[in-house]
Amino acid sequence: MAKLRAGLIGAGMMGRNHARVLSGLDDVELVAIVDPNGDQHGVAGGRPVFETVDQLIEHGVDYAMVAVPTALHLEVGTKLAEGGVHALIEKPLAESVENAEKLAEAFASRGLIGGVGHIERYNPALQSARARIENGDLGEVYQVATRRQGPFPGRIADVGVVMDLATHDIDLTAWVTQQEYVDITAQTAHRSGRPHEDLVAATGRLSKGTVVNHLVNWLSPLKERTTVITGEKGTFIADTLTADLTFFKNGKVKTEWPGLSQFRGVTEGDVTRLAIPKPEPLRVEHENFRDAVLGKDADIVTLVQGLATVRTAFKCISGPSDRWTDEPGENPQCEF
Repeated sequence: MAKLRAGLIGAGMMGRNHARVLSGLDDVELVAIVDPNGDQHGVAGGRPVFETVDQLIEHGVDYAMVAVPTALHLEVGTKLAEGGVHALIEKPLAESVENAEKLAEAFASRGLIGGVGHIERYNPALQSARARIENGDLGEVYQVATRRQGPFPGRIADVGVVMDLATHDIDLTAWVTQQEYVDITAQTAHRSGRPHEDLVAATGRLSKGTVVNHLVNWLSPLKERTTVITGEKGTFIADTLTADLTFFKNGKVKTEWPGLSQFRGVTEGDVTRLAIPKPEPLRVEHENFRDAVLGKDADIVTLVQGLATVRTAFKCISGPSDRWTDEPGENPQCEF
């Protein structure tokens, strides 16, 4: 079987990682790169480096990895769709709901496969958590709480922390629980002097009643990527920086110390850091998209799912919460 011919559009920080994975992916040949700034980081490896997407399409590719700034997703994605090229587009799908809808329609109307690079879905800790939830290890899922914070990334200029980071948490929460968001409210803040928000605290509810909350910012010297999933049988804590998954199990051993028992919500059980395989998430993401293009069973983030994430995220962007007023209905809170 001939290898799939793949192209990479955008050779920046993420593009370099995509080039590395695509260069070693089974059944795929990375044949060309597109970047109007040229191959500044030396990732082409002797392959052609084009200035435009049209040149890549003329060169002949089966699919393309799109790793350009979010504001360019619609332009680049539409050209690929019109050229009959499948595409994996870095998250978020687009910088607006309208453009995300246009992209989803562009690929669907032509029968093309489109995916969104929500890489956290492929983190080993969350992959294992989802499988165990499906197996009933937690019973009913009561709550999902995520914390995603760290220093400000100077390379991000076209969107705020909601679209750049919180979309990770929105997507992974819906995916790991297999539920949809039915409502969400949020507060945002501007603290770094940029036009986009750099802090958000959101809370919502999923279709089966699970309560969720997301704390996300670009303002902390501490880098944290934590997902806490609480259910009727215990709690999973997934650290997606280390890909560790820990299970706090509800137990049957009663606490006999009266003072201490006041601080225990349930009887104390075992705490286990689970031993799980840890393949690189980016490689797993690419393997799944490759399989989807080949017509095999694959778990990709579809454009429809990416659109749902953008819609939920946009419910959380209505203005900085540091402009609080005492007038009813004027505070920057969002809901649906």
